[in-house]
Amino acid sequence: MTIRVNRSTTLFKTGLFQLISDNVTLPNGEITDILVLRHPGAAAIIPITDQDEVILIRQYRHALGLVIWEIPAGTRQPDEDPLICARRELNEETGFSARTWNELGVTTPVPGYSDEQIHLFIAKDLIPGHQNLDRDELVEVRKVQWENALEMIFDGTIRDGKTITGLLLADAWLKRSRHG
Repeated sequence: MTIRVNRSTTLFKTGLFQLISDNVTLPNGEITDILVLRHPGAAAIIPITDQDEVILIRQYRHALGLVIWEIPAGTRQPDEDPLICARRELNEETGFSARTWNELGVTTPVPGYSDEQIHLFIAKDLIPGHQNLDRDELVEVRKVQWENALEMIFDGTIRDGKTITGLLLADAWLKRSRHG
C-alpha cells in the first residue's frame, strides 16, 4: 500500500510534541488531510519484587479527571535509548532501581492519530531508593501482589492501556521463563 504525502504542515508545537496536518493521496486516488500527533515515544516498566509483587503507581490524570493505577512510565527525550529512559523513570517515579532488565516489546497505543510507541520492560532485583518526581507529578507508589494486579485488570480497576498490555505481556513472559 502506497500513500503519498503531498504536503505536511506543523499546526502546533510544544515541548516534545507536535501536531501535524498531512495532506495525502491514498492508494485509491482520494486526497485527504490527516492529523498526526508526533511523539518521541516512551518507556514503561513492570517492576517485580522478590516477593512476587509488582510496583504500581496511582497518579492523577487531568485529561480523565481521575486518579488511575499505572505502571511507571515516561516520555523519551529525542533519540534517547528506551532502556535509559526506563531506568530513569523507574527511579524518578518509584525511587527504585533494578539490576535486571528484560525488554518485552513495543506497543503503539493510539495509531489512529499518533506515532507514539511505548517500549515495555520488566525490572527485577530491585534496589530501594528515593523518588525524584518532577514538580508537576503527584505519584503514590504501591506494592501489589502479582495475582491481585492481574485481577485489577479484569475487574476494571486498572484501565490504562500500557499498564494492561505491560502486565499481560509480563505475565506471559514470566510463565514462559518459569517453564522453560
